Amino acid sequence: MLPVVALIGRPNVGKSTLFNALTGTRDALVADLPGLTRDRQYGYARRAGLACIVIDTGGLVERAEDVERLMVEQTERAIEEADRLIVVVDGRAGVTPQDEFAARLARRSGKPLVLAVNKTEGFDEDVAVAEFHALGLGEPQPIAAAHDRGVTDLLLHALSGLEEPAEQPIEATGIKVAVVGRPNVGKSTLINRLLGENRLVAFDRPGTTRDAVFVPFERDGERYTLIDTAGVRRRARVEDAVEKFSVIKTLQAIESAHVVVLVMDAHDTVAEQDASLLGTVIEEGRAVVLAVNKWDNIPMEQRDHIRAQIQQRLTFADFAPLHFISARHGTGVGELLATVRRVYGAATREMSTPELTRVLEAAIASHPPPLVSGRRIKLRYAHQGGRNPPVIVVHGNQTEHVPDAYRRYLVNVYRQAFDLAGTPVRVLFRGEENPFAGRRNELTPRQRRKRKRLIQRNKR
Repeated sequence: MLPVVALIGRPNVGKSTLFNALTGTRDALVADLPGLTRDRQYGYARRAGLACIVIDTGGLVERAEDVERLMVEQTERAIEEADRLIVVVDGRAGVTPQDEFAARLARRSGKPLVLAVNKTEGFDEDVAVAEFHALGLGEPQPIAAAHDRGVTDLLLHALSGLEEPAEQPIEATGIKVAVVGRPNVGKSTLINRLLGENRLVAFDRPGTTRDAVFVPFERDGERYTLIDTAGVRRRARVEDAVEKFSVIKTLQAIESAHVVVLVMDAHDTVAEQDASLLGTVIEEGRAVVLAVNKWDNIPMEQRDHIRAQIQQRLTFADFAPLHFISARHGTGVGELLATVRRVYGAATREMSTPELTRVLEAAIASHPPPLVSGRRIKLRYAHQGGRNPPVIVVHGNQTEHVPDAYRRYLVNVYRQAFDLAGTPVRVLFRGEENPFAGRRNELTPRQRRKRKRLIQRNKR
């Protein structure tokens, strides 16, 4: 499971700027979830082969009152959730009493930590970090988050020493399926329904301090591993248990999964949290299935209204299969698992270069790319650049000018041509360099004729 790193420090030292630099976003991927405030945000950080979940926190203020006290409480929760801490200070302002308060809080946690001295651009780094040794947090790391300088080295220091478990009691096999959703939508009931009938193998194994649980099982000859974000409990206790929701567990489960099942409650409206969580799944490139639970108790006259609401509010995920189920009674659950297999097959499908290129040529013939400065964008061939999610790399000329609308057009064309239902599809463009550039004097007469033919072909 991905490690968790919390950014802490007094206000206005650049924690949110560092968060954005680490995650490559302008805000958190998951926000406005129950029990959270805007002062604690979560996202995925991936730099130079390193990956973690990063938490942005509000500013720490000693002797805090009212709203500031709530911000301190949010930061304390983030410290409890984290595996590592990054204490952020302002290199231009020097050490302040609030920095000392943040340092004491970090030391008291006992968590491994790194001190990041931000805003050091334009300064001699040794001079900028010198006085921060007094905080007693180890060697200060100079960074300029706004300019993305020193950020990767900082993450290297923060994650150093983290080791994979030497031995895992249970191997996660088959299709890894994460079941996610808001509290009380029926996640655990669905998981227990999946495991309770024709169950061959089922074990609980805590994966982290936040009790992420891997549950291998087999159905109809197909192996799966369920990644439960609510915690699988004994069937006798599941009805009375209060489900807890952890953003950390959910983000870790999404990252670990092949397929994500997003569960919603048919008795509730499609909330901002549902759309935000679904957006995170798609951003991570995971195949997704939507499950509207408790459908058996919905009057017939209300069902069309619910379908229309889902279509309207989740239009950005119109490629995701939609199931209406009753986890309690088992209605539709078998079809749900069949769809999980289908979208997994789509996410991991192999597509040959000739097939991808033929589809590209047909798409161009039906709807050519637009003109740029009087010249048409020329897309020549395509090949597969990755799986889960499918990545299609298209080569041609002037590819940097391909508009987003045309990219979306090609995504839809490839989705239909290769039956890529339920999975995000990424189309990337690569320009073609002239292989003879700068070599005119080195060419033989035959090579010059070949170069001339290539130039003439490119002009057509």
